[in-house]
Amino acid sequence: MFKALIHKAGLRSTPARLAVLAILSKATKPMSHGELADCLQTQDFDRATVFRNLNDLTEAGLLSRIDLGDHTWRFELKAKHPHFVCTDCGDVACLSDNDIQVSTKLAAISEVLLKGHCGECL
Repeated sequence: MFKALIHKAGLRSTPARLAVLAILSKATKPMSHGELADCLQTQDFDRATVFRNLNDLTEAGLLSRIDLGDHTWRFELKAKHPHFVCTDCGDVACLSDNDIQVSTKLAAISEVLLKGHCGECL
């Protein structure tokens, strides 16, 4: 499945790209470069390789790169949905359309980020 997506995006299907997409497809929230590099360390992909592939996959439109307010880029499979960040513990959660309704009558909205206190920190 990922091989076809990578080829359709105009990239070569490499083991590193396939591994990055496999990890992100199972993730429940956006992941930083460091988190992904740690996950892929057992497969002998160094941090620079992971970084280059994250950038290539983002430029090809397969990944979204977001900054949740802490100056750390996080990556996820391309999807448009709101995120919640706990201002106490920093935990990140992906929200569904059922969790929040955003009106697009006033502007074209490219990203929605909610900040507050998660249930654990309340």
